[in-house]
Amino acid sequence: MSGITKRTLLALAASSALAFSAPAFGQDKEDIVIGGSIPLTGVFAFAGVAIEAGIQDYLKILNEQGGIDGRQVRLAYEDTGYQVDQSVAVFNKLTSQNENMHLYYGDSTAFSRTINPELIRRNAMIMAGASFASEINDPENFPYQFIAGPDYSEMFSILLEYIAKEKPGARIVTVNSDSEFGRDPIESTRARAAELGLEIVEEIITPPGAVDVSTEVLKLRRARPDYTLFHGYILAPLPEFMTQAKQLSLETKFMGTFWSMDSSIWADVGEVADGFMGVMPYRYYYDEEEAPMLDRIREMRPEYQATGYMQGFLTAMLMTEAAKRTLEAGNELTAENLKASLNTIEDFDTGGIIGVPISVPGNTVPVGRIYQYDAADKRMEPVSDWISLQE
Repeated sequence: MSGITKRTLLALAASSALAFSAPAFGQDKEDIVIGGSIPLTGVFAFAGVAIEAGIQDYLKILNEQGGIDGRQVRLAYEDTGYQVDQSVAVFNKLTSQNENMHLYYGDSTAFSRTINPELIRRNAMIMAGASFASEINDPENFPYQFIAGPDYSEMFSILLEYIAKEKPGARIVTVNSDSEFGRDPIESTRARAAELGLEIVEEIITPPGAVDVSTEVLKLRRARPDYTLFHGYILAPLPEFMTQAKQLSLETKFMGTFWSMDSSIWADVGEVADGFMGVMPYRYYYDEEEAPMLDRIREMRPEYQATGYMQGFLTAMLMTEAAKRTLEAGNELTAENLKASLNTIEDFDTGGIIGVPISVPGNTVPVGRIYQYDAADKRMEPVSDWISLQE
């Protein structure tokens, strides 16, 4: 709990005083509410705006089909600025105003960790959010949370499986930001690479906002990796790494994880971005393979929607599917029942948002696909089949 301020602790104390009087089950056709601590301003606003749109659009589709058991589902949310104290304050406010709130979207790993004891105490809702932190993939310690995709360690595992198939015994350098986000998959990546017969020849750590990466690029040159895997960044300093590596005629394939994989963030980088690869849990807005739900999205929104939109959309789909299954079983909408229902999801058709049927046996959906950036078309194109880590 290090790093939690006095203000946050006071907010949590206030939250504990706001106990629910009774579950909403049995109340005649009242709305089911998804709460949201969503960053619409601040450093993560680009994702928050897309996420909110994705949630809202899925709820529109669901409600047009009659909702859940004849009940409409709506989103109640406020901006957090990507600040954990504000996220907790929004949680307190929204849960006190909406007693039928049984689903919640959180904005960060810090908020997920901070609010977790309160989720357990209330036993009133399940939560997912913008975080893919491996820490959350722990049903014992995070029993009422889940991730609508693979966690960061699983993303690296998907990358490594692709590499092992494409170039057995490949030499790899990992480049991680010196942040909690960046350090997340380091240890698990070492172990998984060894299992797959891959060699990690260098591990580079940079400040999150590094500008001068010349020293790190020289390390790359000495290591001569077949693949260079980035994590803990959105865009910078990746283009600078790639530019300097190209100037040195270094032949390595650069790869990233979810938050670096939106094609729109690479659009202004130019030719140096051509060939950048990474793992994506969802299809892109413009994917041409058969996907009825993507067709529906494109009807609703003719303009490109970022990857955060797909994450929000699928999160709402899985949350509401858990609520639907709970009510169909005749059970109350408690966190325990909702999570149990979520874990009954097996071989589930997302309408093409993910290209294979998915299951949620624990706290993640460990599936992804490798895409590669085409600078001429400014699009990410698939270069692998869907890779599932489920046995």
